[in-house]
Parts: sequence; structure tokens; C-alpha cells
Amino acid sequence: MGQGTEPRRGQAYDGELGEAVARAQQGDEAAFAVAYRFVQPGLLGYLRGLVGDDAEDVASDAWLEIARDLGRFRGDGAGFRGWTATIARHRALDHLRRQRVRPRSSALEQDVLDLPGPQSTHDQALEALSTEHALELVRGLPRDQAEAVLLRVVVGLDGPAAARVLGKRPGAVRTAAHRGLKRLARQLGAESVTEEGPRTLGEST
Repeated sequence: MGQGTEPRRGQAYDGELGEAVARAQQGDEAAFAVAYRFVQPGLLGYLRGLVGDDAEDVASDAWLEIARDLGRFRGDGAGFRGWTATIARHRALDHLRRQRVRPRSSALEQDVLDLPGPQSTHDQALEALSTEHALELVRGLPRDQAEAVLLRVVVGLDGPAAARVLGKRPGAVRTAAHRGLKRLARQLGAESVTEEGPRTLGEST
């Protein structure tokens, strides 16, 4: 098992996260702080990929909303990560609309409907995703690919949860994540890694 400091390993701690959220909903402020510590690294990485240097500000707005609406949340630790990612995404898109940065392109939608290839280059890309440089590369991906990679790798959501956040079919999100990681792997000089066994990105073990 990992050290617990890497956001993409967050699903291993969903039991503890779920317990902390339940206590926080009873008014336990210390438990809310625990939940924050579990979720914030992945959430911040996701937001950095969407809004760059404004991620901290957008995260603050998102956490205000999360704290305000905590009583309405129903679910476990994994569900909480998905719920917080959805809130953060809405805040990020609002921010981008206000800034008029990187207008959304619906022309990319058809691109994610093709069948995915073998997902064998993703490990190499995973290792670099915690760096600022890699997040900058992610920001250069088409929006659908960038969000799929960030949600599945950085936030640690599984395919169906990431699909719910994005309002898309799991297959489309899986394809977008694969294409994004393949492109990142090329950019990071990892295209030669093709012999590893197939693993589904974001799969819980």
C-alpha cells in the first residue's frame, strides 16, 4: 500500500474519509479538517489543471460551498470525493467563463467516441502528474481529455464516478483518459513503454 500522501492513492483511504465526513455532518469540526486533508491535494491538482495559478482561489470558493452544503451530502468516502470534484468543477467553469480563458469547444466531443487502445502507457505518465510541469502539459490537452485524466488520476475517481462528474458515459471518459495519457506519455518521452500488462486507469484494487 502507498504512503497515503499521493492523491491518486486516495481510494485506499475512502473508509476513513467516509467516517470523517459522517462525523463532520454531526458538527465535528476536527473531522471536517480530516476530510479536507484527504480530499484537498487531489482537488487542488484537478483545479490546477483547469485554471492554473488561480486554483487556490477556486478551491477556497469550492470549500465554502462544500462546508455550506455538507448536510445535504449522502454517500461514502468515494462518493464524497466525487461530490467535491463536481462542486470544484462548477466553480472552475464559472471562473473560466468570467475570465474568458480557454473557451469550451464542443467540436471535441466526437473525438472521445472512438474505441480506446490498450492502456499500457499510463503508468509512466502517472508518475509525473504530481509535478507542476505535468499539470501544465495536462492543461494543453483538449478539455475532455484533461478533465478525464485529472479526475481519474489526480482525484482518484473510478470510471463511473468521473463520468458522473462530467455528465458523460463511462466509456467516453475512459477513452478520453486513455488518449490524454497517451499524449502525455509521448510528451514526457514515455512512448516506448508498451509491454506492461493492461490495467484500467483509476481501477480500485
